[in-house]
Amino acid sequence: MHYLLIDTNPRMVEAWRNFFIEEMNVTTLLGDLTEVSCDAIVSPANSFGFMDGGVDYAISIRLGWELQFELQKKIKELPEGELLVGRAMTIETGDEVIPYLISAPTMRVPMNFNTHSSINAYLAMKATLIEAKKHPKIEYVAIPGFCTGVGKMMPEIAARQMYMAYREIEKGEKQDFPDFGEAQKYQIKINPVGKIFE
Repeated sequence: MHYLLIDTNPRMVEAWRNFFIEEMNVTTLLGDLTEVSCDAIVSPANSFGFMDGGVDYAISIRLGWELQFELQKKIKELPEGELLVGRAMTIETGDEVIPYLISAPTMRVPMNFNTHSSINAYLAMKATLIEAKKHPKIEYVAIPGFCTGVGKMMPEIAARQMYMAYREIEKGEKQDFPDFGEAQKYQIKINPVGKIFE
């Protein structure tokens, strides 16, 4: 599996490079997600499949608005009736250059309140990697910066979260906490600006 981390924000790309520099199956690139050739691109949208803002708007323009309706149809068929943050779904695009779309919500609904202090980029990255790895026809995935648009997460924190998820899922470094205190410490490590208690 190869991953292309691509974003139009130079600060996001630089942050990725600082974390993923030694990972041979990861490439970082300053550019447009919708202009690459790959097996799948990732939509960092929301739990209800609205793809009319930010990166998702560009994806909809590139791959067609019917993709949004297909995604929403499949989401409504889920037992929860929504695609929870921390889960992902793959749908076919009908496009020869980008045949698959992985939807991995970074927020339940479009919002910029509290997302910057969340661990949503970490959860979305875990979901993306798990979903990509289980698909037999996906070997090359293009992924944008998570939570850094509408969500206003700092690129350095988003990159940290995405890398921690990568280490767990791609490298098998899963966590095993001896007590809740250690789990809390790991939570703070994922997002140093997040809060455990008010």
